[in-house]
Amino acid sequence: MSKTRYAQVGTGGRARMYYEAIATTYKDVDELVGFCDLSPTRMKYANSRISELGAEEVPMYLPHDFERMIDETKPDIVIVTTVDRTHDDYIVRALEKGCDVVTEKPITIDERRAQRIIDAVKRTGHHVRVTFNYRYSPYHTKMRELIRDGAIGTPFQVHFEWLLNTTHGADYYRRWHSCKVNSGGLLVHKVTHHFDLVNFWLNTEPEKVFALGSLNFYGKEAAEKRGVEKFYYRCHGQESAKGDPFAIDMETNPTLKALYLDAEADNGYIRDRSVFRDDISIEDTMNVIVKYKNGVQMSYSLFSYSPWEGFNVCINGSAGRIEYTALEKPYINAGGDKSGEGATVYHKIRVCPMFGEAYEVPVETRAGGHGGGDPALLDDVFLPCPPHDEFNRAADYVDGIKSALVGIAANKSIASGLPVDIKGLVEW
Repeated sequence: MSKTRYAQVGTGGRARMYYEAIATTYKDVDELVGFCDLSPTRMKYANSRISELGAEEVPMYLPHDFERMIDETKPDIVIVTTVDRTHDDYIVRALEKGCDVVTEKPITIDERRAQRIIDAVKRTGHHVRVTFNYRYSPYHTKMRELIRDGAIGTPFQVHFEWLLNTTHGADYYRRWHSCKVNSGGLLVHKVTHHFDLVNFWLNTEPEKVFALGSLNFYGKEAAEKRGVEKFYYRCHGQESAKGDPFAIDMETNPTLKALYLDAEADNGYIRDRSVFRDDISIEDTMNVIVKYKNGVQMSYSLFSYSPWEGFNVCINGSAGRIEYTALEKPYINAGGDKSGEGATVYHKIRVCPMFGEAYEVPVETRAGGHGGGDPALLDDVFLPCPPHDEFNRAADYVDGIKSALVGIAANKSIASGLPVDIKGLVEW
């Protein structure tokens, strides 16, 4: 049996999960044939990693040679792990060259780009897969099962509170994510995971959104209001950054140094900017109201300067209530062991029947990032015949766009102060 051929565009921190998996777990059925990135240094690091893992190094291409990479290496599938604002460009270019696509979330950051992807899929007939690893977490899958099996009857209302702490949460304000034109803000980049979970749990889709958002903690203006007087633009080489709990030291972290500090000369990207500088354009405090096609209403909140990391979800239905709480271990992207990303200290799902005793639901977990979600996702993506999945966790471009549109509509609502109808944003 011939192997499935993959080329990967974007070789930053999140990319490692894919190319390292192909080089090890799936080497008998898949092969990597090319890298594409703005940074030769990052591509060389990626090649050194797969070489250490026993795979052959692959040719490297700059973005303007993306089509040439496809012509020369002939991949079946292109993996897109670039900056969010460029996802649509590489997805469409790959589809038009005859490839299927696997893309990191969010699939894209605005409705214009979403429409480009919809039109390209229709035009080419090729497939786009979105890697929503949260769907594969055993606890998140259990939520789908409980609701599907009627544990609380017909769902009517969701309250979803997500807390990012001053380690993981702060990291979004150091990186390219802190510029809304790159990431769509956290309501698109991060919360697409959460909006997709609700779509997945309730087997529905969003219709109308109203949102509020502001920058209350990060950024220079907010810091000045709290009395901060010492500022710096980036951490590396800055005396004033030493001892700052919001600073990171890339020099002493081998992965961050290799991927970012050593690569600065390639394209000028600075990974360790201060979270209190004055050019941050995303929010850190967000509240969203969503109405769904099946009549369910959701109140959602996110803030990214919490003393602890985790979430609370409550779903109320005609026959009871589910309460789902988790405390997660904080991490810095690409700053440590991948299996620690999204790892939980505490998980609890509690079902409260309308006329009965409340009970805690046992859940079997497995090793790996995001509570075992990453290995399960990778099996589903990279095995030629993945195990049957009764929960249909594999997400396509439609799932990716429907979750992203909630955040896109929320951004529009924050800007206008008005509710936004999702159905008017794209033409399916």
